Amino acid sequence: MSTQGPEAGLSTDEAIRAMLLLMPRVVARVKRTPLPERLRPLNLAPRHLSLLAYLLFDGEMTVNALADRLEVAPTTVSLMASDLSRQGVLERRADPRDRRRTIVAITDEPETRAAIEGWLSNGAAAWRTAFASLSGEERAMFVRTVRAYESAASDAAP
Repeated sequence: MSTQGPEAGLSTDEAIRAMLLLMPRVVARVKRTPLPERLRPLNLAPRHLSLLAYLLFDGEMTVNALADRLEVAPTTVSLMASDLSRQGVLERRADPRDRRRTIVAITDEPETRAAIEGWLSNGAAAWRTAFASLSGEERAMFVRTVRAYESAASDAAP
């Protein structure tokens, strides 16, 4: 890789090499992030992290809205929400405007909410630092690029 500053740019091959070397370190670091004690017995998977992040940042929402955002079937969200409800992490209730719809929210139990906030705050703080020097357009391009990578990686999976 070039010894010039990042403003010099990277060729496609240099960028691929850099990312292939960097991503395993990023994944390993994320995996080493300790789960708060309250959440350890819950056997959470990455999809649970995304579901909890949506509910924490955007507030309660319907099963269908969560399914759209997570890009999974509503039955998948319903199963995850049922499981986390039984464990006291989420609350499910009928939508008062349409009783056929179910609204999902993080429980009001302070210890659980604090555990979820603490778990997500480590990553949020790291992203805040990483994005601080970027313009809004550069941040948007980064997010689009990671989405495109995730999509291409999913398409390439056997």
